[in-house]
Amino acid sequence: MTKAIEIIKMPRLRVLEAIEGLNIEQLNKIPAGFNNNIIWNLGHMVAAQQGVCYKRAGVTTIIYDEFWNTFRPETKPERFFDESDLENIKGLFISTIDQLEIDLANNLFPNYTPWTTRYGAELSNIQEAVAFLPFHEGFHMGYIFALKRAI
Repeated sequence: MTKAIEIIKMPRLRVLEAIEGLNIEQLNKIPAGFNNNIIWNLGHMVAAQQGVCYKRAGVTTIIYDEFWNTFRPETKPERFFDESDLENIKGLFISTIDQLEIDLANNLFPNYTPWTTRYGAELSNIQEAVAFLPFHEGFHMGYIFALKRAI
């Protein structure tokens, strides 16, 4: 495992461990003062990684369009996510990172379109995109842990 992938994957594994004892109602709960829930944050981390890495490079994503549209940036939870949704998200939570490592090794991203994130980070290539992911994921992990304390 490359160091860049390890820096993304290991915290994701810790998040999965941290939510292990929560039931589906708790994962869907939107506490007062919040506009999303734990399960949406998990799905959003997957969708955002796919957008930042794959969509920006013009490469087909691993996730399907419905998943992207549900969890992409600028969305919020619009429905109750059931156990089947949770298992799908948990599977994608790790498999998308494993696939990213394979795709990076196979140089799948030569046509990366430069862009500036809403946080002001200018990303010109896939290496910069991968370097940006821990910042974005850390942001949402913070929300997950705050949500966990609030429920």
